[in-house]
Amino acid sequence: MPAYLLAIDQGTTSSRAIIFNEASEIVALAQQEFTQYFPKDGWVEHDPEEIWDSVKQVVRQALQEAGLAAIDLTAIGITNQRETTIIWDRSTGEAIHPAIVWQDRRTAPLCEQLRDQGLADSIQAKTGLLIDPYFSGTKVKWILEQVPSARTRAEAGELAFGTIDSFLLWRLTSGKNHKTDASNAARTLMFNIHDQQWDSEILDWLDIPGALLPTVEDCSADFGVCDPDLFGAAVPICGMAGDQQAALIGQGCFKPGMTKSTYGTGCFVIMNTGREAVISKNALLTTVAYRLNGEVTYGLEGSIFVAGAAVQWLRDELKLIASASATESLASNNPDSHGVYMVPAFTGLGAPYWDAQARGAILGLTRDSGISDIVTATLQSMAYQTRDLLNAMLSDGIDSRLIRVDGGMVANNWMVQYLADILQITVDRPKVTETTALGAAYLAGLHTGVFSSLSDLADNWQLERRFEPEMDTATSTERYEGWLDAVGRIRSH
Repeated sequence: MPAYLLAIDQGTTSSRAIIFNEASEIVALAQQEFTQYFPKDGWVEHDPEEIWDSVKQVVRQALQEAGLAAIDLTAIGITNQRETTIIWDRSTGEAIHPAIVWQDRRTAPLCEQLRDQGLADSIQAKTGLLIDPYFSGTKVKWILEQVPSARTRAEAGELAFGTIDSFLLWRLTSGKNHKTDASNAARTLMFNIHDQQWDSEILDWLDIPGALLPTVEDCSADFGVCDPDLFGAAVPICGMAGDQQAALIGQGCFKPGMTKSTYGTGCFVIMNTGREAVISKNALLTTVAYRLNGEVTYGLEGSIFVAGAAVQWLRDELKLIASASATESLASNNPDSHGVYMVPAFTGLGAPYWDAQARGAILGLTRDSGISDIVTATLQSMAYQTRDLLNAMLSDGIDSRLIRVDGGMVANNWMVQYLADILQITVDRPKVTETTALGAAYLAGLHTGVFSSLSDLADNWQLERRFEPEMDTATSTERYEGWLDAVGRIRSH
């Protein structure tokens, strides 16, 4: 029987279901966008029920498109927007508050309190993370404090916390399994990445009951079985990883020093650091890249909050473009933004600035600036933000001369070429750019024997196109320095 692996890729702006065959080829893909809620400045929320409905719908669509029944699936892998936080009722499965999205900045005052208490170094040493609203821990504390009786119910064991992966697993298994994987747990601000346990001291600092938390498994493990009433068969769920770690796996970056950069809603660069948890002195994050057979592989990560979301903003709010794909021709015909810089700090700045109060701006406008200048500047910001991250890695003593890229934005040849120009390094784009979903499928396939080893997966990686720098170093440096000046102008401190 041929092996088919279903990847559920629950992202920040859409849910997708992709079915892969054992040759890592896409058999079917279904995608559905869902609503973004912005109730206050810096707040970002999702409706958990809308997310769940979208996941069910895309799974059914993908099966139909592939001409398969659920019983034909070997296993399911889940990958997800990380850090987004849900607390739900264990008896009903219903969320007690909208999902607080990773981009949300409402807990900035709480983070400031924790820093004032002198906890920053201890938390970074334990979790590899910086104290920031980005991570789940302070979001959990906020919900427990703001929703009536939530803390009492949490202490009584009536409520469950999870990032999106855990919530989906709970729903897929009809409440039988409350689990997460080590890569998602590592993004909560509550998980000790060295001893691979929820950290009781941090839980005390945040006043979060341990009864809320899911069991932490390897990324390739027995997570449970899908309720047959959902799709027609009891399919095992055997893979789970946060979206950026899943992309690292899908890119075959299994050797220390290998680096990938994903351009989706945000942009995330992860370098595999092997068995060593490198603690950054330049505001990068130390994270669990993946955990297999109980062995942890670590990564060094830089997180950019807004990448593709800026293009979505040009399309939906400013109405400057009809579609994201239109940006490539506009930039190709106008490759120089004529001094215009777009700093997309809509929800603050991520690495290496970590400025929760910063806000976005378009700078350098003159009377003859036009739509194409703003569009070009928006695409250019992806390259500048990536250079920020690679410079921070370089300052930490790690130099990358090649990077593998993926995500929806890398279909834009102009953007990827500009990335190579500004980074002044080689940029490789794989044949399969759906690497996040592919990574989830790989994890499910490893557990079920479809794939035998990581080297088996690495051999599957195929180059589609290599981009080499074409811009001279002086021009590249001059443009990047203009970016640094623009960022300096919108910083909150």
